[in-house]
Amino acid sequence: MTQTTDEARFDDLEVGQSAHFTKTVTEADVVLFAGVTGDFNPAHVNEVAARESRFGGRVAHGMLSAAFISTVLGTRLPGPGTIYVGQTLRFTAPVRIGDTVTARVTVRELEPERRRAYLDTVCTTHEGTVVVEGEAEVLV
Repeated sequence: MTQTTDEARFDDLEVGQSAHFTKTVTEADVVLFAGVTGDFNPAHVNEVAARESRFGGRVAHGMLSAAFISTVLGTRLPGPGTIYVGQTLRFTAPVRIGDTVTARVTVRELEPERRRAYLDTVCTTHEGTVVVEGEAEVLV
């Protein structure tokens, strides 16, 4: 969807419209995310300690999967120029290194007078397990 103005992009949005982004989570993703954020929780970076956790091994940061939602919003739907206003998140299952995660956003409601879009957001693994769900509010 190539647009020349924000107005045209907002006007092209429809309730029910959706887009997605898919990525396989790698060891490098987890290590780099830990380095960028400073979140070196052993559940993410220490296999020995993580084996003793409720997950029985290392898991990716929940916010890494949530960041894939931001990828969809900023690059696909609504797309470039979108401003994130808010997001609710519920982390429902772990993501492990090697899992392929798909983030999908679906337009739930449009508020033309404020140029706001409200979207349902969900991340699932290649096995269909929901790992993150929530709602986003964006300014288009």
